[in-house]
Amino acid sequence: MEIEIATIGGYEEVGRQMTAVRAGDDVVIFDMGLNLSQVLIHDNVETERMHSLDLIDMGAIPDDRVMSDLEGDVKAIVPTHGHLDHIGAISKLAHRYNAPVVASPFTIELVKQQIEGEQKFGVENDLIKMDAGETMSLGDSGKVELEFVNVTHSIIDAINPVLHTPEGAIVYGLDKRMDHTPVIGDPIDMERFREIGREGEGVLCYIEDCTNANKKGRTPSENVAREHLRDVLYSMEDYDGGIVATTFSSHIARVKSLVEFADDIGRQPVLLGRSMEKYSGTAERLDFIDFPSDLGMFGHRKSVDRTFKRIMNEGKGDYLPVVTGHQGEPRAMLTRMARGETPYELEDGDKVVFSARVIPEPTNEGQRYQAEKLLGMQGARVYDDIHVSGHLNQEGHYEMLDALQPQHVIPAHQDMSGFSSYVNLCESEGYKMGRDLHVTRNGNLIQLVD
Repeated sequence: MEIEIATIGGYEEVGRQMTAVRAGDDVVIFDMGLNLSQVLIHDNVETERMHSLDLIDMGAIPDDRVMSDLEGDVKAIVPTHGHLDHIGAISKLAHRYNAPVVASPFTIELVKQQIEGEQKFGVENDLIKMDAGETMSLGDSGKVELEFVNVTHSIIDAINPVLHTPEGAIVYGLDKRMDHTPVIGDPIDMERFREIGREGEGVLCYIEDCTNANKKGRTPSENVAREHLRDVLYSMEDYDGGIVATTFSSHIARVKSLVEFADDIGRQPVLLGRSMEKYSGTAERLDFIDFPSDLGMFGHRKSVDRTFKRIMNEGKGDYLPVVTGHQGEPRAMLTRMARGETPYELEDGDKVVFSARVIPEPTNEGQRYQAEKLLGMQGARVYDDIHVSGHLNQEGHYEMLDALQPQHVIPAHQDMSGFSSYVNLCESEGYKMGRDLHVTRNGNLIQLVD
């Protein structure tokens, strides 16, 4: 059976992920993501109103024209998790393919919301939920099977999909860390990865996220970030002024910790911002988390400003607002607060807790720098980098290679300079560039089996 891989997006940047695998006549697409930084550099861009061709020209979504060179039919579109760099282009591209979107329950719900907000295209692809540990037969031959393996990341319900073929398994390994003690959900299923490495023809190809391949050691568990956050907030227990926290809206485990620790120090938590309400509300509705019944979630600007007015009237010392804006996004809640555009008044000595790191990209870094400067001008004191990464450090990469023993490896989720550390790591394990280690670009085809 011929095996061919199209590296469509995410091989020259972090963002707009998209990869297609052809096994015989059956094609599976993994991820259809957005490069948010390419949107943010343009003022007042509303992607939901834009045509896909304009977004492709902007570099915001994958250029999927290489799909016409794959001789087969798309059987499934499979996003790995609910971050926008993996699902943000589904509403713009999925309608081109007569195939269902297959994803974990939380991811499917987020995809559904993306599609409902789409104003340019009618997206009528079936949405199919599949849990980690389950499999699905694809195509008419019955020889190709899709499996979801549970992984841990900075969003709940993340999976690594595995495409089983007669030539061996294709493991799409993007966006995970080895968390054996997660705050929410099950640990990464390393036992299953080791089994896949030993089964049948073994692993033909492993496509891997290289984000932290330059960092020594292993990525800490989310429990480490939770204890760091606990220490920081408990140290503020006697402070009677304003405390504001921000984190990734999609990081439900971190939001859970913020809500619990706010209560511990005698403050009422409240979640503010559209994406904060979206992700936490969806997680609660799907029973991934059970928030306190009196927890307020407000996304609409008027509702948020009313909440800020109530906080100012009743006393900032009684509340802990958890807000959007950890990257300094211009229209996010924290940035508006820093500019003095909300009823919440920051004063000398108020604390702002960033339970997130800056995504290492110039647009984000510039916006975050500006936001912190504005907060400082208001007199706020910033607590930074209370976070652990959602991606593998070097030891995690070594462990995955040892578990899977792949015949071929394709680095992804970086630009060319970002691949170098992972290439060195693979070469130390006996792989060789141009033979079984394939560094590639967007829009390329890699023939693994003729």
